[in-house]
Amino acid sequence: MTFKKENYTTTLNKAKMLVPGFREAFSRFEERLILDQCSKSMFSNYGRNLAHLALHFGRVPHQIQVEEINAYLYRLTVHDKLSISFFKQTVFGLRYWFRLFGMEDKAVQMPVIKKTETLPTVLSKEECKLIFSASRSMKHRFLLAFAYAGGLRMNELRHVKIADVDLDRKQVKIRQGKGKKDRYVILSELIALRFEKYLDQVKPQIYLFEGLKLGEVMGERSIQYVINEAVKKTDIQKAVSMHTLRHSFATHLLEDGVDIYSIQKLLGHADIRTTIVYLHVAQVIPKVAHSPLDTLYGFKK
Repeated sequence: MTFKKENYTTTLNKAKMLVPGFREAFSRFEERLILDQCSKSMFSNYGRNLAHLALHFGRVPHQIQVEEINAYLYRLTVHDKLSISFFKQTVFGLRYWFRLFGMEDKAVQMPVIKKTETLPTVLSKEECKLIFSASRSMKHRFLLAFAYAGGLRMNELRHVKIADVDLDRKQVKIRQGKGKKDRYVILSELIALRFEKYLDQVKPQIYLFEGLKLGEVMGERSIQYVINEAVKKTDIQKAVSMHTLRHSFATHLLEDGVDIYSIQKLLGHADIRTTIVYLHVAQVIPKVAHSPLDTLYGFKK
């Protein structure tokens, strides 16, 4: 079977129709993912990749031998030149599937996924300003500035409601961010000053950033289009996405002197090691250590 990347629904429906036992087995898999509160992206990535595997062999995944799976993965990466992301999602999905069906021995035989140590792409403060000013409408400028100002993930930004913005306390409530946790982020003074004007001109109903239908969240593709369009109008050559604004937020806070633990809290990172990566990209001038006794009596500032 020649690989042709299809969308999640098409591939999954084909597997349910053509592979004996897949419909019933996937129902159990789907139930487990829901009970484990897995994200929609994990659900669609695992589902599509496992369905493709089942279609290739004409069998449900737990009936396929490890040697066959390894050969399949080798062909996809070497000959079909699939992305490393597709490879990883397939392996992670298979581990999850095998453990669900009580096949721990198969799960541990899956290829080891080595974590690549890559540094995030970060914009300078001037580049951020260029992108904001290049946006074609007030809604687009406000969206990009709001995402940067709070260091928000794409899905967090999409689901911010008007009621979540607290102008008095200068904070924004982020509901059910990564890890299904609520948190508060900073509301920029500049955003707060222009907030009422934004509401008056754009007229969102429920969510701060809505799509073509009022009261419904703006789509991920629409938001990515906003930043892509703005970047194209500048001379910036970096690979920029919405997540680049989040990386830039964290890096700029470090450069402004904010401590790493405060940044961890603002970003919603469960592990401080995830936040520490920004120390490698921030241009922070090191301070010479001195005794606190000297600052106590004014010998040092």
